Amino acid sequence: MTRSLPDSSPAARRRAGALLLAGALTLAPVAARAEPEARVLAAVKAQDQPLRETLAGLVNVDTGTGTVAGLSRVEASLRARLEALGASVETRPAPVFGGNTLIGTLKGTGTRKLMLLVHYDTVFGEGDAAKRPYTERDGRAYGPGVADAKGGIAIILHTLAALKSLDFARFGTITVVFNPDEERGSRGSRDEIRAIAADQDAVLSFEPSFADEAVDAATIATKGINYASLTVKGRSAHAGGAPEAGRNAVTEIAHQILQLQDLGDPRKGTSLHWTVVSGGTKPNIIPDAAKAEGDMRYFDETESERVLSQARRITETHRVPDTEVTFALTKGRPPLPANPDTRALGARAQAIYREIGGDLKLVEIGGGTDAAYAFQPDSPGKPAVLESLGVVGGRYHSADEFAVLDSLTPRLYLATRLVMQLSEDAPGR
Repeated sequence: MTRSLPDSSPAARRRAGALLLAGALTLAPVAARAEPEARVLAAVKAQDQPLRETLAGLVNVDTGTGTVAGLSRVEASLRARLEALGASVETRPAPVFGGNTLIGTLKGTGTRKLMLLVHYDTVFGEGDAAKRPYTERDGRAYGPGVADAKGGIAIILHTLAALKSLDFARFGTITVVFNPDEERGSRGSRDEIRAIAADQDAVLSFEPSFADEAVDAATIATKGINYASLTVKGRSAHAGGAPEAGRNAVTEIAHQILQLQDLGDPRKGTSLHWTVVSGGTKPNIIPDAAKAEGDMRYFDETESERVLSQARRITETHRVPDTEVTFALTKGRPPLPANPDTRALGARAQAIYREIGGDLKLVEIGGGTDAAYAFQPDSPGKPAVLESLGVVGGRYHSADEFAVLDSLTPRLYLATRLVMQLSEDAPGR
């Protein structure tokens, strides 16, 4: 998942609480059962050791975004696994960073169209898998990308294996999408994700749980991401001999950053943080150029225009005369907005989890995900999208990233039962 820490502001907690309450008040499509489905539970328990073996094999190959050799190895393995499960598989190039998006399709006897989505790239570099291979200790699995999102890949593959062992094929189609560039914004795969999702009844995305560390949760809303840029053009001069002849771009950009630091709106969950600043060439030269980059997160789509218009108005005021200041926003991932269909799907997942004594939280997060590309804002209700159905874990993108081993069977049960329920929905539901 493209990373940002979950928004823990009081406003965000109030929003999450309201969404949890709304989810509780939404009528779940299927009432909770007192006991788990015995055949399904037995089928997923039988997948526990094979799933761990799958996870180890995935983790022990470097698949950092753009690491084409490792991505190709995993791609070939995933193709073989999907084909062995009965899927027809095609690949489509993901330009910009390299690698292919895999699209596997299983055809069933029903009518419902379901999409299972997750990425197979990680943030880690070449050699990290050799330095930190898959290990299990103290109830956790460790290794590069073990939870984000190779655990999600394993859950998808073994959900399909469990369905096969149960001879369940009452879906119309199950389309599996594995993309190779999520950690860099899915710039080469997002259009494919959008196009495939548009024809689905439901999209289940298998990023790991992103509530607090090691908390069982599914995600019902994610923030959009914009990239802010601030540039200043000044005039160079000798810093000792004629500083007054210069126009210090670094001074001006510092002034602008201070002016712009309050553009966020905590009530709406909007933030803008300046994260990279550069300027100047040598200590004895007044700098004639400076640049800053920032990260904007938001739930409300209208916030992009508000921030852009306010920033441009604010930057008309300069501290250093005769400097040129330019502010721009570049769109990244859109938000996955809170919506009734995702809440209803989340409530259904909660009911399934209660069958095995689990307590599934429904949360909002500050990070962007591919689930937002799958959501179709101009076609409400189709598909319903639910995020974070992968493993429970924590410390993502760090050397200590982990997956909770005891979460594997419950998460596999959840995914399998959810696919089965969605497959049997009446058309138009």
